[in-house]
Amino acid sequence: MAYKTILYEQREHTVCITLDRPERLNAITDEMVGELEDAYASVESDDGVWTLIMTGNGRALCVGADLNKARTGGDEAWAPGVDTRGEPLLGSYRQWDAPQEATPPYLQMTKPVICAVNGIAAGAGLDLLTTADIAIASDRASFFDPHVSIGLVPGREMVRLARLLPLNIAMRVALMGKHERMPAARAYELGLVSEVVPPGELMKRAWEIAEAVNRNAPLAVRGTRLAIRKGLSLPVYEAELLSEGYRLRVAQTEDAQEGPKAFLEKREPRWRVR
Repeated sequence: MAYKTILYEQREHTVCITLDRPERLNAITDEMVGELEDAYASVESDDGVWTLIMTGNGRALCVGADLNKARTGGDEAWAPGVDTRGEPLLGSYRQWDAPQEATPPYLQMTKPVICAVNGIAAGAGLDLLTTADIAIASDRASFFDPHVSIGLVPGREMVRLARLLPLNIAMRVALMGKHERMPAARAYELGLVSEVVPPGELMKRAWEIAEAVNRNAPLAVRGTRLAIRKGLSLPVYEAELLSEGYRLRVAQTEDAQEGPKAFLEKREPRWRVR
């Protein structure tokens, strides 16, 4: 697939999408948003894709929105905090909803997302981390949110981060802005990432994790992911009922029969994704 701001690579059942504006630290533009939306739709609709990896090219994963458009686009083309994409301000439902920018539609998609944090993750770049199902980082990675330092409220970035970190840590990140960065080792201590590796091993490890995920039954993986993701916003009892619904659906599939059969026959299962 030919894109200008991202790279799209598929190996067997895994796709890796790489933000590819290294000269701008992978800052998000309207063009990038459009290309990512197309790429995410391709991943979700392709039966041959089971897992998605997100990463960045160069020194950063992503530093958030490209503020150059504020200087060059004029007031009509850019409104702080509102993704107009050339539409009249608040002229569509999308503008009233929480903006996703570069983020995969993690609550609408079924396939698991792995984030490989190669460098700086800042502002909206933190969304790629907080909405991933598995996150790993290079030991050169760092994390911060500059919104308050440029006069803006971070909104969804900190709402998501405050659900992953202790409140006082999330507040520290939110309120100190660009004046403090969290290193990869500290992010690991706090559980923000599950693994830290040398820079040269980051993508090798990301592909390995994706391969391990893909050895499991794809529909069971998706049902498990959805049960956890959707259940987080519900009381425990309702979350259990939701999870049971996903369990019953997957139990009707051929793969649910194949798994136990392969176990008893002491062989690798042959998943058919149906």
